[in-house]
Amino acid sequence: MTESLSATAVVRVSRASFDPSRFAEVDALNTKQAEYLIPAIKRLPGLIHFYAGVSPEGSIVQVSVWDSDEHAAQMDRLKEMVVDARGEAEAVGVTFIPIVNYPINWTI
Repeated sequence: MTESLSATAVVRVSRASFDPSRFAEVDALNTKQAEYLIPAIKRLPGLIHFYAGVSPEGSIVQVSVWDSDEHAAQMDRLKEMVVDARGEAEAVGVTFIPIVNYPINWTI
């Protein structure tokens, strides 16, 4: 079944890397952060989906789908994300790359 999205929908991709020897620590942190990030993110208008994952190969990703670029941009100002979670992650050696919002061209 194909999901119906608005013509303005975007995918927001946040990626970071870390030393794979710290996988257990980063994975545990990611799980802990979900406790405060999920309620904060759910309060934001325009959220359609949110996924987070940590790879034992030293990579972490958050992928979210929003109804507009404007709504996706709220994440850039969400204190729980940009101050709390980012600071905790950087403290365990996580290095972030710039976040990108992609307009959605097609879906399955």
